[in-house]
Amino acid sequence: MRIVHTPDSSRHDPEHYMRRGAPIPHPEQAARYTILRDAALRGGHDLAEPADHGLEPIRAVHDPDYVAFLAEAWARRGEIPDIGDEILTGSFARPQMHRKPAGLLGRLGLYTADTSTPIRAGTWAAVYGSAQCAVAAADAALAAGHAYALCRPPGHHAYADSAGGFCFLNNSAIAAERLRAATGGPVAILDIDVHHGNGTQGIFYARADVLTVSVHADPADYFPFFAGYADETGTGAGAGFNRNLPLPPGSGDAPWLAAVEAGLAAIAAHRPWALVVALGLDAAADDPIGALAVTRAGFAGAAERIARAGLPTALVQEGGYLCAALPDNLAAFLAAFDAAR
Repeated sequence: MRIVHTPDSSRHDPEHYMRRGAPIPHPEQAARYTILRDAALRGGHDLAEPADHGLEPIRAVHDPDYVAFLAEAWARRGEIPDIGDEILTGSFARPQMHRKPAGLLGRLGLYTADTSTPIRAGTWAAVYGSAQCAVAAADAALAAGHAYALCRPPGHHAYADSAGGFCFLNNSAIAAERLRAATGGPVAILDIDVHHGNGTQGIFYARADVLTVSVHADPADYFPFFAGYADETGTGAGAGFNRNLPLPPGSGDAPWLAAVEAGLAAIAAHRPWALVVALGLDAAADDPIGALAVTRAGFAGAAERIARAGLPTALVQEGGYLCAALPDNLAAFLAAFDAAR
């Protein structure tokens, strides 16, 4: 399989994160890139770095002012006295707050949803490179049938104009829009990350040309909390083109795979021309911040089912955090996908 990656992924390496009221080492560490890349190498896959397709594919799904903020934020750090290695804020805009402040901290509160997405010296290089991997994998999927974008940081919690949940640019949405523009037909996204793909849902919620399907842990008491419920089905032209399949905490292979099959059935009915898989590996039983109990065999089973859909498929890395099972789960998924194709 063609694996698209960039060493720039390691340039964003946040240190700390507040989880349920306690500071912990940030789960979305740069080591994720190295571990996943090395797992792909051991599997004998074809690794390549992406060409630079510029900002156009990014702006196709993201607000230009938001993109400019991400690109320029670190260079503006001098506006904040005694700034350290990260730019963070504790003041966030609410829906009722609609003015756009001029200062850096205000802009950060406007364009981020939580404290999981600090801006560091290498953040823009990492998120830009990750987005280029998504673009290249979409192109390779059309040319060769399937490809895997080793995107890090992940992306599916990023809205068109907001970062959050470790995510800055929505790589899965960027890949989907690239496929839609190239084929001229409808495409689908199947998100199997343990967390609901709320940013992806938000980007396409009023559109009928991109079907979004998410299999995830019930958000009633789990991130992202405010989206991911079964009754969220789209609005306007997009009514009926969003499907959420939340699962009870602790769900293992059988219910998870049944939900994946239900999602694939919805996708088949949509008759898309191409597919993006938001490949979160944090549904694993061993994941340190996961809420489901999927095994390596479960990931392989999902890969087989997805591959049998027979669509040009871009696999885009989302979550999956540091644990011994992480590289094994990726290896199992990629090997099973290749074998089934």
